[in-house]
Amino acid sequence: MNSVLNDIEVRVLGCLVEKDLATPEYYPLTLNALTNACNQKSNRDPVMALADTDVLRALDTLRFKGFAMEAGEGGRATKYAHSVDAKLHLDPDELALLTELLLRGPQTPGELRTRANRMRPFADLDAVEDVIAEMMERDEALIVKLPRQAGRKESRYAQLLAGEPELEAVAAPPEAARLKLQQEDERSAALQQQLTELREELATLRQEFATFRKEFE
Repeated sequence: MNSVLNDIEVRVLGCLVEKDLATPEYYPLTLNALTNACNQKSNRDPVMALADTDVLRALDTLRFKGFAMEAGEGGRATKYAHSVDAKLHLDPDELALLTELLLRGPQTPGELRTRANRMRPFADLDAVEDVIAEMMERDEALIVKLPRQAGRKESRYAQLLAGEPELEAVAAPPEAARLKLQQEDERSAALQQQLTELREELATLRQEFATFRKEFE
């Protein structure tokens, strides 16, 4: 992509499109509403804690890159809207899937279908895969298929507005799971050792008590 977006720009753009598709009655968004959307704990990965200044700075660069604009509706508070559909010539199906990838990172077609339903319902998995294929086959691809991770049955897809994903980063979950398992094994071994020591200590105390009681018999 000619205009690679950073992580905050990705979050801001994803939130603008999400609110446009999912809750059009509250769109376009004020700066405060957009900041709250960026910091949601649901439907977000990773969860962020952005300040108004972070969001406003991202809006300025998104406007410069042609992805966002001020909405000319008047009123006391300035409102903001996206222009990604016009810039990239996306239909609603493409826009919904791309938005999910912007908001939650790499996902399988099944995950995309379920999560994008609030913005755009898909009849079946084939419909999702057809849209993915269209966005991958464009002159400038918007989505890329990631190498399938160990232990996963399905491949995941990532958006390219933020540039090519770092494969080490997207392959981290299995390593994290392995590390967690190792920590649990170590914790279990430590607890087992403590239990053995307690049993030995209890046996010693019982023997000492028995010896002590015999002195008074």
